[in-house]
Amino acid sequence: MLFQSRKKNDWVPDVGGPAADGKPMESNPVPVGFWHPSLRKVRHRVFREWVTTTAFLMAFILAVLSIYWGVFFKVENRLSHLLVYVVDMDGAAPFDNTGNAPFVGPTITQLVQKQLSSGMPTLGWGIRSGSDFNNDVLEVRQAVYNWDAWAAIIINPNASALLYQAVATGNASYDPLGACQLVYQDARDDTNWYDFMLPLISQFMTQATSQVGQQWARMALQNASDPTILANIQAAPQAISPAIGFSEFNLRPFFPYTGIPAVSIGLIYLIIISFFSFSFYLPIHMTYINPQNHPPLKFYQMIIWRWFATMSAYFMLSLAYSFVSMAFQINFTHTNPITSETQVTDVAYGNPVAYGHGTFLVYWMLNFFGMIALGLACENMAMIVGAPWMGLWLIFWVITNVSTSFYDIEIAPAFYRWGYAWPLHSIVEGSRQILFGLHSRIGLDFGILIVWGAVNTAFFPFCCWFMRWKKQRGVTEYWES
Repeated sequence: MLFQSRKKNDWVPDVGGPAADGKPMESNPVPVGFWHPSLRKVRHRVFREWVTTTAFLMAFILAVLSIYWGVFFKVENRLSHLLVYVVDMDGAAPFDNTGNAPFVGPTITQLVQKQLSSGMPTLGWGIRSGSDFNNDVLEVRQAVYNWDAWAAIIINPNASALLYQAVATGNASYDPLGACQLVYQDARDDTNWYDFMLPLISQFMTQATSQVGQQWARMALQNASDPTILANIQAAPQAISPAIGFSEFNLRPFFPYTGIPAVSIGLIYLIIISFFSFSFYLPIHMTYINPQNHPPLKFYQMIIWRWFATMSAYFMLSLAYSFVSMAFQINFTHTNPITSETQVTDVAYGNPVAYGHGTFLVYWMLNFFGMIALGLACENMAMIVGAPWMGLWLIFWVITNVSTSFYDIEIAPAFYRWGYAWPLHSIVEGSRQILFGLHSRIGLDFGILIVWGAVNTAFFPFCCWFMRWKKQRGVTEYWES
């Protein structure tokens, strides 16, 4: 008999009838229920592996995602790392012999000192004398452009003098905005500026306007009994309220807004493209060493071929990535009519390209070396850890790079200082400089990316050898089936 009788819970393989040569023909085993005794060991093994895998993934989530969340941990306590100059030039020559003591500058600096001593989270206000900059507003602008400070509030040399004159002469053309100015460049880090700095600076300027206005009103109204003074106040009411204001000069505005993906989220796709190119190109490379009517390629030559083929792929893929920014009309060709670093960009002409007609080439090369730095690390790790650990590596690589490039390390906990050496930080910083004409550290940015590429190139042959060693010995990276 082909099938013998069996008890209800016995499991017997399903064996087919005889084949043409008289031998029995095997087929798939008969499926059984989940609680069948024959699956007892399998159930225990599967449960054990499921628990282990889940525990590991939970630990991975807690460890790696905490890197991203941690960037903002108690960030309010580190806003003082964002230096903002308050430069008091009030009463400087030739306005030092008017016979009236300056009061706009001293009132504003007293407000700064009050904020610093309040114990509340605030920006890193730095009071500077006008003599530190030769009482030259352009030197303060240059300091902001050079990243000596994130922004500067300047009390102009004639701030108090013009107020006295407006009341004394009834100057109806007096403009309160001529008293003070705010200098900044939001293209340096638009997230920092709009999320953390601008709200506090706007609040400070409102308080400064209010305090100066109150003090000046008391001073001016002391002479209100004089008909001439009263007439002058009526002719120039803006000299009493608001009395002063702040002209704003954004040296390098973040414009056009299509630049947002070019210096932030879009760069995540540069990492992803670099990562997944490994899976697309590896089967092509393996054709050389899988004999199919041809002898296999020598292994060391295979390594050389793979490296040059990978570099060539990055060269072309980075070009395609760079073309996306050009396609959405980020300016790479015509120059903005600014003639100096201290001049405000005219957004009507688009973003101020840093290298004239060569800007796109520099931008492309930055993305190319960025892909080398990001991609070769992914290639090496993929060969070492294999699937499915490659996916976890990608998550780790994206999170560590994003955490230290899209957000300012200055206000992150000290733990994140390693981020200055991470590749995406240099790509973001270099992209901002190229696209918005910011203070240049392009040599440092390229240098960091080249070092990453060189180190990963040095490890590349060993990783190739390790992958071959695993394949020859049947080493599996995950649970064996």
